Amino acid sequence: MATLRLRTNHKTIQFLGTLVIASIGGFIFTLFGLPIPWLLGSMTAILITSRFRSVQFLTWPRWVRDTGLIIVGYSIGLSFTQSSLLQMIVKLPSMLLITLTITIIAAIGAYLVSRLSGVDYPTVLTGSIPGGLTQMIIFAEEVKGIDITTVTFFQVTRMLMIVIFVPLLIFSPLFPMGEIPVTSGTLLNEVTLKEFPVTLLVFFLFLSFIFAKMGKKLKLPTAYLVGPILGTAILNVLGFGGPAAPSSLLDLSQLMIGGYIGLLLKPEKLQNKAKIIPLALLNGVVMVGASFALSFIFMHFYQFSLATAFLSLAPGGMEQMAIIAHEVNADLSMVTGYQLFRLFFIYFAVPPILKWVLLQHNRRKQKRDTGSGSLAQNHSGRG
Repeated sequence: MATLRLRTNHKTIQFLGTLVIASIGGFIFTLFGLPIPWLLGSMTAILITSRFRSVQFLTWPRWVRDTGLIIVGYSIGLSFTQSSLLQMIVKLPSMLLITLTITIIAAIGAYLVSRLSGVDYPTVLTGSIPGGLTQMIIFAEEVKGIDITTVTFFQVTRMLMIVIFVPLLIFSPLFPMGEIPVTSGTLLNEVTLKEFPVTLLVFFLFLSFIFAKMGKKLKLPTAYLVGPILGTAILNVLGFGGPAAPSSLLDLSQLMIGGYIGLLLKPEKLQNKAKIIPLALLNGVVMVGASFALSFIFMHFYQFSLATAFLSLAPGGMEQMAIIAHEVNADLSMVTGYQLFRLFFIYFAVPPILKWVLLQHNRRKQKRDTGSGSLAQNHSGRG
């Protein structure tokens, strides 16, 4: 029987077909209660479907991804309140020290994985930076010389391990619950208890679009994400914060980003699969273990509960850590403050550092190639 080839020249129909597949993936992940279902589900569905050679219509416009980034940026910007700003100012030295320590541990782990797997160091390092799944994937796409498939694999593997292991640890007997009461007026309550008309939400999302365009003009890293974060954060701190984005809109933003990432993944290009898969798992375990060990030091110096210390340092997403902190009565404003600081550190400090590392790596590679060429010429001349 002839192979059915799904083709169409109409971009809109192509996208709608791809959107249906991505939505099915998100829905299935939601049914099974899997983490971040609309991001990982859509990404997985597109990835699997793209493996069939008979399916040749998949497409995902960049503007759809950019729209998703704007929504996520707006939501993150709302978390930046006067209370979180005060927390960050008071604890700035320790936030910087802890963030640098975790980043250095990730860099050392990436070096070892690079040597063991044979994958170039800039790629493994980009995949190992904690807490910046979307940021690092978009960064990998924008910078030449970085393997986006390997980066995404490392980031997703670590994120899944964090989503699985952190709750298991935090709800285990190792972490007594209820040591510290939840602070009144915490970030979670401030964001979720606001009720605004839909028209006001649309207005603030339009402002976020303007912030994204301004970020693009200013050449900010991942401007469609960072621009809305900065603009919304400034308005929120000044007392002009907008309404919280409903969960359905955040799910939609995950879908918009997940479908795009799914088309970027090329599993057949993943180098040294037999080595990379176990090393990626080990890398995730090391990051969670390092955060757990550091939390004891953190707890000793600042008199935090172990749950507060660990959730402040855990290399996961700020939203997930805040939800868990609320459930175990940890100090939510402290957890969110530290997670938010690392988020901004990753958005602004890490990309320039990664670009410098890639530049140095390329220079050393060029010197080796030049040296090898000269040596070959000398042998040829002697012959």
